Amino acid sequence: QIVTGLLLAMHYTADTNLAFSSVAHMCRDVQFGWLIRNLHANGASFFFICIYLHIGRGLYYGSYLNKETWNIGVILLLTLMATAFVGYVLPWGQMSFWGATVITNLFSAIPYIGQTLVEWAWGGFSVDNPTLTRFFACTFS
Repeated sequence: QIVTGLLLAMHYTADTNLAFSSVAHMCRDVQFGWLIRNLHANGASFFFICIYLHIGRGLYYGSYLNKETWNIGVILLLTLMATAFVGYVLPWGQMSFWGATVITNLFSAIPYIGQTLVEWAWGGFSVDNPTLTRFFACTFS
């Protein structure tokens, strides 16, 4: 994941007008770019399958009884899911834009702090260039 992510990042542009084109450029013009992108995407899917199997094993053997350990695992899972969402939005295709918009609407529904939270995290009330720049930076931090 790290190696393929770095190789993809070398050709990625975090701009709403160019992001999708840069992904198309990777797949078409970069030697074996299509393979690198598929390895990155399918590697992430396989990683999550392993995570879910690990959680299932923990449920089967009653590991949830160790509350502190289980809670740390839940926090790690939520962090992994947030990181995966950030990576999913980056190609800026129709579905990733839709996903980012739905999450934005969910955050903005939080009483009192929703709008402020969205503007702080997203860089504005709607998903735009600051969002892509921040998400791209977050994938490496």
